Amino acid sequence: MKENSIDPCKTVNMKPFDYALSIISGKWKMHVLFWLWKQEVMRYSELKRCLGKITYKMLSNTLKELESDGLIVRHEYPQVPPKVEYYLSEKGDTLLPVIQSICQWGHDQLDEKP
Repeated sequence: MKENSIDPCKTVNMKPFDYALSIISGKWKMHVLFWLWKQEVMRYSELKRCLGKITYKMLSNTLKELESDGLIVRHEYPQVPPKVEYYLSEKGDTLLPVIQSICQWGHDQLDEKP
């Protein structure tokens, strides 16, 4: 590094990026958010079916983390047998432009493949 240059590692604020990644990182979180974007409201079994190879435990943990982070809402109806639905929260809705951009980028890249 040059003697008079400024170290970007000390001047760039990584906190917002790190926070965003901590919320959406993981193998299944973005997949769950994608399906809730597309279907709006889904039950656990519907999510499991759409996600395919995810285990019940992993789906349960992923949903709990997304709920804890405020990205999804878990609504449990007081009935027997229990009925639970999941949908994006207001905070989760703010991720829609990001998810749409990722989908568009993927679509554009697929179009460019020979």
